[in-house]
Amino acid sequence: MTDFKVIMSELEARHEELLTRKNTPVEHYNGIYTRYRNPILTARHTPLHWRYDFDPQSNPFCMERIGMNAVMNAGAIKWHDKYIVVARVEGADRKSFFAVAESPNGIDNFRFWDYPIRMPEYGEPATNIYDMRLTAHEDGWIYGVFCIERKDPDAAPGDLSSAVAAAGIARTRNLVDWERLPDLVSKSQQRNVVLHPEFVDGKYAFYTRPQDGFIDTGNGQGIGWALVDDIARAEIVGETIINRRYYHTIKEGKNGEGPHPIKTPHGWLHLAHGVRSCAAGLRYVLYLYMTELERPWVPLAEPAGLFMGPAGEERIGDVSNVLFSNGWIADPDGRVFIYYASSDTRLHVATSTVERLADYCLHTPADGLTTGRSVEQLCKLIDKNLKR
Repeated sequence: MTDFKVIMSELEARHEELLTRKNTPVEHYNGIYTRYRNPILTARHTPLHWRYDFDPQSNPFCMERIGMNAVMNAGAIKWHDKYIVVARVEGADRKSFFAVAESPNGIDNFRFWDYPIRMPEYGEPATNIYDMRLTAHEDGWIYGVFCIERKDPDAAPGDLSSAVAAAGIARTRNLVDWERLPDLVSKSQQRNVVLHPEFVDGKYAFYTRPQDGFIDTGNGQGIGWALVDDIARAEIVGETIINRRYYHTIKEGKNGEGPHPIKTPHGWLHLAHGVRSCAAGLRYVLYLYMTELERPWVPLAEPAGLFMGPAGEERIGDVSNVLFSNGWIADPDGRVFIYYASSDTRLHVATSTVERLADYCLHTPADGLTTGRSVEQLCKLIDKNLKR
């Protein structure tokens, strides 16, 4: 009993030290964003009462009974003056679930709420759910749109890897009690679906990512835009591709919307991810683009290349060489908190401002799609600087 109490006391002290560790900026300047030294959430940040049985009679060796593997891909929202993330937590059993963590400043001191989200099922139970995008919609609800994974019913005998993806929809007013709505109906598989925060022509608007298979986009051409009459019976009837994939770019393999876009005086500011194949496998990076303010489906600007890519230890993890984001928060003073995961393992934060990100989008050269045009853009900047 004494040893048990000593071990638990040491565990609690180390856990509290981790949760209260101050996060400091990384000393690298590009004028666009600031990275921070420590991840804000990892498997070790999950509450001890999720992992350990505190009863020495049933757990005499003070073992972890339920293991956690990773914390990643979090939706985000400012709520009651707290910075809230709804993180994807992956257990040691490879099943993901959603859990709320909050911080007073958005950069450190994140703490999970006592319980994970008990997400109601709709139809056939999902094998796995993950990557929730949060949208505080003008209809008064907070919506969570997330990926649902089920085993492919048409898989060949013995194939235990093939899956099908769909977009699940739920809504809440308090982030605790969730009402599950019917899944998004679509002719294609859908991942990375995001709800626009405002009505458009009196309808709900979704950013979509049509794809032929669970992993491969196939004929899916990029990020789509679709209007839906009834959120409680959401069905994609027609899609317009608003952000396309291109050969030999950061998004030649596939791309997907991140969180819902931020409304700015210049237009809607979008954060997305792009994927390409390389010798090390798939490489995921983040990029920005903008669409028109009154017509959010009309492209306005898109800088060439990546906005953020994995750096340092961010390159290493369960699925290496990956950055992914589905959550950011824009404060009233214009400061932006970008929550991104690295290599499907840990969650980080970077900060910027609305004006900096809009300036980056509007005044950084677009991708010319050939080496010749890229060199022309580079020489133009060199000439400007050297002839001053």
